[in-house]
Amino acid sequence: MNARTAVVTGGASGIGAATVARFLDDGWTVVAADLNDASGERLLAEHDGAAKDGRLLFARCDVAEEEDIQAAIDAAVGAGGHLDCLVNNAGVGGAFGPVTEISVEDWDYTFAVLSRAVFLGIKHAARVMRGQPDGGSIVNVASIAALAGDAGPQSYSAAKASVLHMSRVFATELGPDRIRVNCVCPGVIATPLNPAASEEFEGSPLAAIQPLPYVGRPEHLAGAIAFLAGPDSTFITGQYLAVDGGVEAAGPRLGSILGTDPRSVGLVGVNRGSTGRKATVHRKVTP
Repeated sequence: MNARTAVVTGGASGIGAATVARFLDDGWTVVAADLNDASGERLLAEHDGAAKDGRLLFARCDVAEEEDIQAAIDAAVGAGGHLDCLVNNAGVGGAFGPVTEISVEDWDYTFAVLSRAVFLGIKHAARVMRGQPDGGSIVNVASIAALAGDAGPQSYSAAKASVLHMSRVFATELGPDRIRVNCVCPGVIATPLNPAASEEFEGSPLAAIQPLPYVGRPEHLAGAIAFLAGPDSTFITGQYLAVDGGVEAAGPRLGSILGTDPRSVGLVGVNRGSTGRKATVHRKVTP
């Protein structure tokens, strides 16, 4: 069988470019679909050998336009004869501001790029994959903003929540065709889309909310996407994987903020509630 073939939307920068690089390292043929021609040219130059060998193609693609999505997928099938994975990664920051001030046009633009594009990608990838004996894998890039009400701008969060739920909805529909649909939810990742991500973790605002003590990089997402794209995840579908340094697991950290976490003042023991038995409390002994 020929090398596995993938389409990565938003593939010319950030998480998309890192995913393209990972796929190429793993021997895949990749179509990087992106709206930015200059970024596409830089990507081809960076992977000159793969481009000359025909393992890397660039397709100019407005992911909100159905014809562009279909053309990118057709390019992958033309290059490899099949489509093993689609990564719906392309994104924008989208509309922001008070809900009373956001324009309908800006809201619709945000959903066109972040939500409709994912639907279009799944639609056209599924048309190809359902005719393949092994189906295929679709990986959608959502965000931890999909999991909470204050982890991103309103329109971005709502659109990413739809991406997460589409992953479940279409995993259910397409499972009988051996098409797996999963989702990754990045946390704070240092990409061009997120210039506020600090290069230095220590002392940054991120340090107050993220358990792992280092900045998230596009390569961290690329590894998770490669796992969900490949053979080691063939019995996983309809799931999301938070690649966030533990931010979701840590939650709102109310104990630290409100001062109700005994660890913050060095106390150890057990609270027995309303059982009528006294709590046991002592100072922490170990450093």
